[in-house]
Amino acid sequence: MTNSLGRVILVPLVALIACSAAACLQAAIDQNKSLIEQQQAQLQQMQQDIAALRAQQSPSAAPVPPGQCDAGVMAKATRSGGEKFAANDFAKALGYYQDALAACPGNPRAELNVARAYEASGNRADAIEHYQRAAASGDPSEHDAEEQARAALTRLGGRSN
Repeated sequence: MTNSLGRVILVPLVALIACSAAACLQAAIDQNKSLIEQQQAQLQQMQQDIAALRAQQSPSAAPVPPGQCDAGVMAKATRSGGEKFAANDFAKALGYYQDALAACPGNPRAELNVARAYEASGNRADAIEHYQRAAASGDPSEHDAEEQARAALTRLGGRSN
C-alpha cells in the first residue's frame, strides 16, 4: 500500500514538473519570437534611414569613371602611405599606396611609391615590376618619378623599359 501511495503522489508530481517545463519552454519561445519581431522592425527602420541618406547625397559626389584619375583619393592615400612608410610600417604603407594606384591607374608617382613599399618589405620582384612601370610611363609631368624609378632599377639590377 505504501508503494501505491508513492505512485499516486509521484505521477501527478511528474506531470506537474513536465507541464511546468513545457510552460517554461513555451515562454522562452514566445520571448524569442518577440525579440525577433523587434529586431526585424529595427532592421527595417535602419534600411529606411540608409535609403534616406543615400537620397540626400549630392550629385556632385559622382564616382570617377573607370580609367580616369581621382586625384583627391590618390593624394589622401599617398599622404597616409607616406606616414606609415616613415613609421616603418611597410605593409600598411603598401596598402595605402595601392589605393592611390587604384585611384589613378598607371600614375608614375603611385607606381614609384608602390615599388618603394615592396622594396622596403623585401619583395624585390614586385618592386622591380612597379619601378619598370613608373620608368616607362611617358608622362612628361612626372619626369622626376620616372628618373627615380630608373635609378632604382639600376641599383636593383632590373631592366628599364
